[in-house]
Amino acid sequence: MSQSGDELDAAQQLRRRDVPIGVVMVAMSVAVWWPSFTLGVYGEIFFGQLMSIWAAATAAFVFVLVERRPVGGRLVRAFLLLLPSLWLLLMFTLNDEEQDLFAVIVDLGAILAVLVGLPFTLWILVRIVWPDFAHNTTTGSKWLITSVVLGIAATSFVLGLVQDRFLTCEDFVLSGNTAPADCTPAPPD
Repeated sequence: MSQSGDELDAAQQLRRRDVPIGVVMVAMSVAVWWPSFTLGVYGEIFFGQLMSIWAAATAAFVFVLVERRPVGGRLVRAFLLLLPSLWLLLMFTLNDEEQDLFAVIVDLGAILAVLVGLPFTLWILVRIVWPDFAHNTTTGSKWLITSVVLGIAATSFVLGLVQDRFLTCEDFVLSGNTAPADCTPAPPD
């Protein structure tokens, strides 16, 4: 049984509408895997990752402040986009004498900045690039994107925890990273 021209056009339109969902899902997954992996491997998120999140969140924060929308929803988004800046401010207030409890709070703030700040910043950036994306995307598609990105982040974290089962110390060194303490030495030649 063949499809009519109208049915093919409708199917093509649906596929075209799905392309941005795939692009957003892939881009957000690419952005979250490395911080999640390094958190699993080293137990921390590196400053370069945090500073990248800070830069993107700050730019998105400025955009949210100047966009032409009612103030109510913008204030919540603006506050969430300030999380990486608040973390940075905490880093300036940390001194060696207060290292114990305050360091734990700052580390938790950094993790919160990544866990909340990165996906939220990416979502805001998507809405800046594709203003109609949120309106044209179903709730099911939004949940799919969220589930996939969280799944990638969680899997990357677990892979970081068990990196010694599939990576060697040399793999880390060759990639320009420090070999973690529990890495597996390369097999002898």
